[in-house]
Amino acid sequence: MLREIRGKPMIAHVYERSRRARVLTDLIVATDADEVVAACRQFGIPAIVTGSEHRSGTDRVWEVAQGRVADVYVNIQGDEPLITPGHVERLVRPFLDRPETQVSTLCIEATPEELPSPTVNKVVFGALGQALYFSKYPIPYDRDSRGVRRYKHIGLYAYHRHALEMFHRWPPSTLEVTEGLEQLRFLEHGVPITVVETTEPTIGVDTEEDLRAAEHYLASHPG
Repeated sequence: MLREIRGKPMIAHVYERSRRARVLTDLIVATDADEVVAACRQFGIPAIVTGSEHRSGTDRVWEVAQGRVADVYVNIQGDEPLITPGHVERLVRPFLDRPETQVSTLCIEATPEELPSPTVNKVVFGALGQALYFSKYPIPYDRDSRGVRRYKHIGLYAYHRHALEMFHRWPPSTLEVTEGLEQLRFLEHGVPITVVETTEPTIGVDTEEDLRAAEHYLASHPG
């Protein structure tokens, strides 16, 4: 979060780009690292320290929710420096159009380079836009080489408050632990996840190569 991109820590880019989304009524950085809070203060970014025991970002959002009442909470991970207002607005739109929505997330068509990478999460969803499964493996398997489209899962989530509360009550699920993907806890308990496709590229920074790619993109797209 503190690695610099064009003279600012990554978390500052994420916050500044996210706050342009008009659908958000409040925005705050939640972290268990004092140094991240200190860096945020240098840039006038509101930040709070949360517990260090959380196993996932969803659990951290749950803690924040105990002191901030809302119907819908948006989890924007701090390693997404290419996030745009469009990402956030598409993420929240299902809750505005269909009040029964419990959880939403984003996807984008995966590139051939991303498919084999275990640092790039993939998602398969049905005809009604509900997630069927998430994996680090390049799903679905194209048995007959038909050229099926595969999608990268973008690590942004929005939750109805009730879904967030239930997630925190449930213990980590079998598939969640197996894949190392927290969103599978919802699916194993029958909570539907609405998947919304975007065409705006994004890079979750997990490696040095990711960081260089994000730097290059932001240098060529300064807005």
